[in-house]
Amino acid sequence: MDSNSVLQEIQKKNRFVFKKLFNELYQDMVSYAMGYLFDKGSSEDIVQDIFVYLWEKSETINIESSLKGYLFIMVRNRCLNHLKSIKITDNTNVLALHTILDEAYDLEVFSAEDKSIIYNQVLKIIETLPGKMKQIVKLRFIDNYKYAEIADEIGVSVNTVKTQLKRAKVKITHSLGAVIVLLLTNQ
Repeated sequence: MDSNSVLQEIQKKNRFVFKKLFNELYQDMVSYAMGYLFDKGSSEDIVQDIFVYLWEKSETINIESSLKGYLFIMVRNRCLNHLKSIKITDNTNVLALHTILDEAYDLEVFSAEDKSIIYNQVLKIIETLPGKMKQIVKLRFIDNYKYAEIADEIGVSVNTVKTQLKRAKVKITHSLGAVIVLLLTNQ
């Protein structure tokens, strides 16, 4: 069933379709929220609230793209609003650094305190990277530049930017190995 059909069925209060959508997306949406909040309870609450909103307000929802995309954007926005409400800001774009680590390590097993240690370690590792690589990583993840903007800023090609970011990712994940092992053994 496509997104429009699913939304139309939910608008008709079809509980079967709603439950199927919930079962399909719930875990992925909670995991996505965890990437922002690092708190399973709050992540689950936000995702449940989104599904309640979808059920109650389905008649007023107009989706331009896909329902799944719409729901994940809602998760992101509500997570960011939640962080603002508890006065947490991301001035150094540490949340963007999560994407570096997400593929290499399963961060879900760590406490919020351990994750803070990991991210601080990532920031220290970035400071030890070679000159251009460090500059590219900072522009990408701290200043939130796009690849083309980084290339223009430092006078290299977009491919060089991508290559340097890949190499930096390898160096960061390799350097974090000892920290991850240490934190795992102290659990």
